[in-house]
Amino acid sequence: MRFFQPSIEGLLVIEPEIFQDERGYFCETYNKQKLSDRIPTTEFVQDNQSLSKYGTIRGLHLQRGASAQAKLVRVISGEILDVAVDVRPNSKTFGQHYSVILSGENKKQLFIPRGFAHGFSVLSREALFQYKCDNFYHKESEDGIVYNDSDLRIDWKVPREHMLLSEKDKELKLFKEFKKEIL
Repeated sequence: MRFFQPSIEGLLVIEPEIFQDERGYFCETYNKQKLSDRIPTTEFVQDNQSLSKYGTIRGLHLQRGASAQAKLVRVISGEILDVAVDVRPNSKTFGQHYSVILSGENKKQLFIPRGFAHGFSVLSREALFQYKCDNFYHKESEDGIVYNDSDLRIDWKVPREHMLLSEKDKELKLFKEFKKEIL
């Protein structure tokens, strides 16, 4: 596994070593021992998976307080643009976002620590997305920021007319409202 530190502290891009031949490929997608030096306080307790069509945007989601979650995200098949927004109040990169293409082909993963809002857009016909969480889902603690917030200026790489969103995601709060609640 190779590890890359993006411009926002705490995020970690993981690139597994791929062993490929005429039969197919093999790669290690998770190894607690190899990750323990880089994310020593994270122990994953829940795995989630979603299948989404082209143009789907999921996010920007997070859980607050004691239910906050760190995530290790990857794509099994297809391609997405994965986005993490730093919402840690004392962070020097508060309000900044990082995006990376994750795909079944490149097999990259993104570790997102607690204190980030997370979302993704589907760039292929469909995408099978999987992620590990270090805390259990707690409905009363969920929160989010609307995908098209003008302060965040995220380019989801999907034309507006092709965007597919849940009603819940369309009605999430603006970043400035979210900031007022946490600062």
